[in-house]
Amino acid sequence: MPVYTDRNIWHIAYPILLSLLMEHLIGLTDTAFLGRMGGHAAEVALGASALGGVYYIAVFMLGFGFSIGAQILMARRNGEKRFGAIGPIFQQSALFLFFLAAAVFVFSKTAAPCLLQRLISSEEVYRATLEYLDWRVYGFFFIFLAVIFRAYYVATTRTGILTVNSVVMVLSNVVLNYGLIFGRFGLPAWGIAGAAVASTVAELVSLLFFAGYTLYTDWRRYALFRPLRIRFRELGHVLNLSSWTMVQQFVAVSTWFLFFIAIEHLGERPLAVTNIVRSVSSLLFILVSSFATTGSSLVSNLMGAEQSGEVLATVRRILRMCYAIIVPLLTAVMLFPRATLRIYTDNPDLIGASVPALWVMASAYLFQTPAFIWFNSVSGTGNTRAAFRLEMAAILVYALYVYIIAIHRQADVAWCWTAEHIYGIAMFALAYTYMRRADWQSKKI
Repeated sequence: MPVYTDRNIWHIAYPILLSLLMEHLIGLTDTAFLGRMGGHAAEVALGASALGGVYYIAVFMLGFGFSIGAQILMARRNGEKRFGAIGPIFQQSALFLFFLAAAVFVFSKTAAPCLLQRLISSEEVYRATLEYLDWRVYGFFFIFLAVIFRAYYVATTRTGILTVNSVVMVLSNVVLNYGLIFGRFGLPAWGIAGAAVASTVAELVSLLFFAGYTLYTDWRRYALFRPLRIRFRELGHVLNLSSWTMVQQFVAVSTWFLFFIAIEHLGERPLAVTNIVRSVSSLLFILVSSFATTGSSLVSNLMGAEQSGEVLATVRRILRMCYAIIVPLLTAVMLFPRATLRIYTDNPDLIGASVPALWVMASAYLFQTPAFIWFNSVSGTGNTRAAFRLEMAAILVYALYVYIIAIHRQADVAWCWTAEHIYGIAMFALAYTYMRRADWQSKKI
């Protein structure tokens, strides 16, 4: 009998899936509300929120990448049943992430406006992007600390609380979005700035919920809240693993940001189309990501328990379960594209322009699903340096293709989205080859 059955995997994966789905609703509500501002203002707001949102996600990925390394290390200790060793990892990671948040906040307030002005061709979109980011960057302090709580619960395979936390966060965001974008409930009508404030406050609510819940659980077993001070040896151990995932995640999403910049140079309409299609893509991605995250944690736990012989069978089982859910979803999206797009905008011209790109994007997940799951398995082995090299190789292929198709040839936006196929195929080939041929079983962390 396998160490992790389908039932075990689903028990861990579905709370992650629900939590990611709830978190996705933050971006969905931003897009849905801004897409109903009306006329040209809606297209500008959608484009600006896309650029501002992707910038925010790219910087956030520094913190998220660090938390992945910490999660892998905590999961290994959990598999080894060294529970008291998890707390020091958690504490040093939280301390590092707070100072990292302060650093990226200062950068975003001082240097980012000049960088964005050079990259964005439309003055109107540029001003709206700054208006969005002026408030959004305060969220770095809250989300960077929230992700280490998330990493702790995933590493210890107690993922149920993630769903509750996400529901609380999304409800806060929806109410504040409606109030601050359109001026309801006696609140000012701030438009795109209101969307940024709503998302930032929702992230603060998420952090407070995580902290409050953790204080009422068995945190003493994991030594989470000992007197806090910098322990350079412990922090260095986490950084040795996390530095590669930090850079890897940042570069991966930064390339995505450059994709948006390339599309922005094609015009405001293609950028608005790309933002809508990206929102649908994010919905599909969270499904794949939930299984990929589960895979990474289970691989690390298996290796900690000296069960490396079960790793490949577990990864295949996870992939099969993911395909069983995502293929019907892809079929529904491709058969009913206009119904799907109406969730994000009521503009018939935008909907019509978005259908071809939506079809291309959806088909790419046939390749990206195995790519993400096998790649996260590489990270789960603890060899984050190898994972970084694989990611950089796939990104190089992706970036070259984006340059040729979007910048050099200035192709239609639907053709530009074929870059997702290229990335998925490259990543799957590299990650699968590594897991089949490399000597990862003896990796110690």
